[in-house]
Amino acid sequence: MEHAPCISQIATLLADPKRSAMMWALMDGTARQAEELALLAGLSPSSANAHLGRLSAGGLLKVEARGRKRFFRLAAPEIGAAVEALASATLVSTPRQIPEVFKRRVMPTKAPSVPASLMRARLCDDHLGGTLAADLYQRLLDAGWIEQFEQRVIVTHKGANQLAERGLFIQALAYRNARIACPCPDWSERRPHLGGALGAALLQLFMQSGWLALPNDSRALQVTTLGQQEIHRFARQDAVEMAF
Repeated sequence: MEHAPCISQIATLLADPKRSAMMWALMDGTARQAEELALLAGLSPSSANAHLGRLSAGGLLKVEARGRKRFFRLAAPEIGAAVEALASATLVSTPRQIPEVFKRRVMPTKAPSVPASLMRARLCDDHLGGTLAADLYQRLLDAGWIEQFEQRVIVTHKGANQLAERGLFIQALAYRNARIACPCPDWSERRPHLGGALGAALLQLFMQSGWLALPNDSRALQVTTLGQQEIHRFARQDAVEMAF
């Protein structure tokens, strides 16, 4: 265990609710001023600068000087992926039921501010996440292209045929060193989206088709006008019937 990575420093930095709120505000890859981050986190400018200084010194943020202004952004895409993984883990580990004796002591907390673009469509590891992805997952289920059994997802015969019509062949995906399909918890939607090799293949298809675009230094995906139409039609039963 001599070379085990030390995560305690990062965990300490993210444990503070105010610092985590500012990290959330930067999850889409944009750079924001200290004053804006202070407002989003409910901090005074001096307190925000102190927190931002710790996050920068810890390697989680990088600073960009633009004239007299200082802008902060995530130091690397891996930082955003790590924060999102923690959010997903929190969703999975949240108790489904709270004992009655504790319910009176639970105080509601305000959800951290997350950019709308990140909520809508974003990179989640190697596949699509966000509202767009969660809606697509539900359409795949409703259309009978996939079936879910607890934490297992299988592609049906109907789904395999429909996906093959669009250039995605399940037999080819099966040769990859990953599950073909699995439910991935979506921290912003509180419902799953599609992960696994099929999830990655769908994201690649959408991007190659010009339906989605990934700006530099961002994890938020841009949905084109054509993509807005085509992704919402994907796996819709009425759209499939019209195609034949």
